[in-house]
Amino acid sequence: MLLSLTVKDFVIVDNISLDFQAGFTVLTGETGAGKSILLDALSLLLGDRAEGAQVREGAERAEITAEFDTRGRPEIDAWLEENGLNGDDDVLLLRRLLDKSGRSRSFVNGQAATLSQLKQLGEFLVDIHGQHAHQSLMKADAQRQLLDAYAGSSALARDVHKAWQDWQAARRARADAERLSRESEVERERLNWQINELSELNLQPDEWSALNQSHSRLANAAELAQSAQLAVETLSEMDNSCLTMLSQVQTRLSKLANLDPRLADTLSLLDSVDAELREVVYSLRDYASDIDENPGQLAEVEGRLDALMSTARKYRVQPQDLQEKLDDWQQQLQALEASADIEALSLAETSALARYRTQAEALSGKRRQAASELSARIGAEMQHLAMSGARFAIELAPLSEPSAHGLESIEYLVAANAGTSLRPLAKVASGGELSRISLAMQVVISQVASVPTLIFDEVDVGIGGRVAEVIGHMLRQLGQRYQVLCITHLPQVASCGSHHWQVSKSEHKGRVKSRIEPLDSEQRVLEIARMLGGVELTQTTREHAAEMLASNAPAL
Repeated sequence: MLLSLTVKDFVIVDNISLDFQAGFTVLTGETGAGKSILLDALSLLLGDRAEGAQVREGAERAEITAEFDTRGRPEIDAWLEENGLNGDDDVLLLRRLLDKSGRSRSFVNGQAATLSQLKQLGEFLVDIHGQHAHQSLMKADAQRQLLDAYAGSSALARDVHKAWQDWQAARRARADAERLSRESEVERERLNWQINELSELNLQPDEWSALNQSHSRLANAAELAQSAQLAVETLSEMDNSCLTMLSQVQTRLSKLANLDPRLADTLSLLDSVDAELREVVYSLRDYASDIDENPGQLAEVEGRLDALMSTARKYRVQPQDLQEKLDDWQQQLQALEASADIEALSLAETSALARYRTQAEALSGKRRQAASELSARIGAEMQHLAMSGARFAIELAPLSEPSAHGLESIEYLVAANAGTSLRPLAKVASGGELSRISLAMQVVISQVASVPTLIFDEVDVGIGGRVAEVIGHMLRQLGQRYQVLCITHLPQVASCGSHHWQVSKSEHKGRVKSRIEPLDSEQRVLEIARMLGGVELTQTTREHAAEMLASNAPAL
């Protein structure tokens, strides 16, 4: 459950720290005092979109922190383990920072987290019922989602939606392949012809570079041989060749080395030079003997170069890129042939449809069972909300074509008065009736909720009198199993709370600030009296307030 909430510099709140208790807690206060700001802060902490305007004027950033008791919640422990966000004990710590520019940072147990992770955690922790929930009941999507939530099949509904998307993708792939099969025959023929032409060239790896090197050697064979021979003569065969002169130097220095031993190292270096030069001579002789002017081979290489160049010009690529072009055409042809495999794509479509139907039929079964049970429970709750004789039903009508949301449409039907026939909720219920039906639904849904904390934000709008008292008792009963927080303007509901907080605002140094304080028994009497009687509090109003609190006090 929610243990504490700290809000700093958020909207008109400068600094509020709240410690929460189990049971049913009510929050009351004048309109505009900031009651819903508390829920806005909690919603922001649980992943809602942030806006820079939410930072209190004059502050640099807003900060929201909450602690939750997660004892006995193995699913939360597993999620934290999977996401690497474990804490040290059974207390989960969430924190979000928001600056004036609208940028925000989020933390789970002191570690950076994403908004998506905050939202996922929020689904385990808190269920918020907004004051406009009754308006969404007019929409088919909201009706379907509420039924699936009650049936515990929300995850299965998402799987059905995903399976439907996969089936549609398979249908499109098959249809596109059939269309392309008709349109791409010419393209396949063109690719086949081009591939065959390049394949006949029998391209070799790095052939263009190797051919150019061979051409340079063959075209300049005479000059290469002549230069090699001249080098040999200069180094070893001429009268004043390098080796002859080097030998003379070695002989003279050898005699001098007997006079000065320091010349020994120099002689050693000259010996190395002599050996290296002789190796050069041997290498050049071998090179010159291997060079052979071969006009036939030169013509063959030039012919191959011309063929590659001509083909490259034809396809507007560089000769060295011909192999890459061939690979690209082969890949295009493979893709066309694969897309043209209509039989395989049809099998994939059939398989996707079968998976969809299996999941959709399972979802339909859960919906039928839940619709019957939920209709009965909502109908029973409506009897307590001044709708005696009213009936409620959930109609599941088979669709002519499967949809992303299953095999049936879902519509809520109501007969607001005894003896009238069931008709669509959107066409029958008045505003007040719709509020009561919505509350009945929320109470029933909350009774099977897996989250420990339920928050009701002015869900009693449009309701008063005896019905308001019934609602208060409903929420207090929920508080016996869950932690329930309710923002209300109705004294009948407020008097049923086990705990009571008052939200107020004041002006300080030209700025409006909101604050929240727990009320003791005497302060509760005054607050209930204010809700009953307005600005002027009479003794009669106070007595009435005390009587309401006494009559609604939980039995010991």
